[in-house]
Amino acid sequence: MLTKRIIPCLDIKDGQTVKGVNFVSLKSVGDPVELAGAYSAQGADELVFLDISATLEGRKAFPELVARIARHINIPFTVGGGISTAEDASVLLRAGADKVSVNSAAVRNPDLIREIASRFGSQCVVLAIDARNVDGTWRVTTHGGSRFSDRELFSWAREAEGLGAGEILFTSMDHDGTCQGYACDVYRELSRILDIPVIASGGAGTAGHIIEVLSPEGGCADAALAASVFHYGRILIPDLKRQIAGHGIPVRL
Repeated sequence: MLTKRIIPCLDIKDGQTVKGVNFVSLKSVGDPVELAGAYSAQGADELVFLDISATLEGRKAFPELVARIARHINIPFTVGGGISTAEDASVLLRAGADKVSVNSAAVRNPDLIREIASRFGSQCVVLAIDARNVDGTWRVTTHGGSRFSDRELFSWAREAEGLGAGEILFTSMDHDGTCQGYACDVYRELSRILDIPVIASGGAGTAGHIIEVLSPEGGCADAALAASVFHYGRILIPDLKRQIAGHGIPVRL
């Protein structure tokens, strides 16, 4: 079993880290540069930065903020938000990102995945998928979860892998911010049908939830992404990792 990763997520709006429930009722939870530095020091394996309003506002992510964060951390750094061309990805990679996350623009133009992967390598491309369960079907959404697309989660994930995505970051919109646990059955199925890593996002409330989604008996995810529980200090990353290791799940201590 490969080493599992713990990934704090910085959802950014107007230059501040925010968090809500199901992507709405957003509240500021701190300065992204300070939070990023703290998570890096605590032993996070990676960091994800998502400019959650960039697509809705029709703009690009802020490369200046990306550069400031990159200077304060020494862990892999994924940036998403408003990326619609390979050149957009290039700007963020030059600013200090190690990977870019594409979402709405890739749903509209799947070749974007191939273009970025061809130019920078699959290891740089994370496909973020936000979806809701509608009558038993996981329907992919765009624009921060505000619009339904005609795509279905599992078929879209397989297509993206074929186009060159290096990882899948799936957020259950039904679970996001609820702190009630991850959609483990969905991550288990994604892990079964894909050969690339799966990052679980949406629903972490306790260390037990994270252990469950990473375990082979639970979600089988390769990494767990969380926000609220880290931002509010409910879970400290060193303590979490010791608990994960105590359950026989390999993790970097």
